Amino acid sequence: MTSFLSTFVNKVDRKGRVSVPAPFRAALAGQGFQGIVAYPSLTDPAIDAIGRDLLDQMIGRRFDRTLEEGDFERVLLGGGADRMVETVLAMVSELPFDGEGRIVLPKSLADSAEITDRAAFAGLGTRFQIWAPEAFERHQAAAIAGLRSRLADNGGDGKEGAG
Repeated sequence: MTSFLSTFVNKVDRKGRVSVPAPFRAALAGQGFQGIVAYPSLTDPAIDAIGRDLLDQMIGRRFDRTLEEGDFERVLLGGGADRMVETVLAMVSELPFDGEGRIVLPKSLADSAEITDRAAFAGLGTRFQIWAPEAFERHQAAAIAGLRSRLADNGGDGKEGAG
């Protein structure tokens, strides 16, 4: 399984090109589509990104599950709980790597995350996010403070409900 780890900050040039971190490209190397699939995050001021193979697997599993449930109407017409998935799929941009491992960030994606001259790539396991570096620093600091507070509230052992 693809695994994206760590955080990297790279320069965005005037044409909107940015180098995807080498470890992220290596994690995607065996995939059919050499690039990433990206869309505006629905929860953060960032861009969510995954490999095309993972997206295809998710779509296939959703389709298979719908067929197994015998919901042929939903297969043909969509709807139901799939509205969120369909909404995200309509927002997706396929961003191929160029010969130097760069992608071109579409203006609409860059604007959605307020990315200008630099981009922070934050690994989140099976996916990663692309942020404006300053926004990511604030987000990460708040997340760390929240975790430390929760640990302190739980006696510092990391076990919820202990104490």
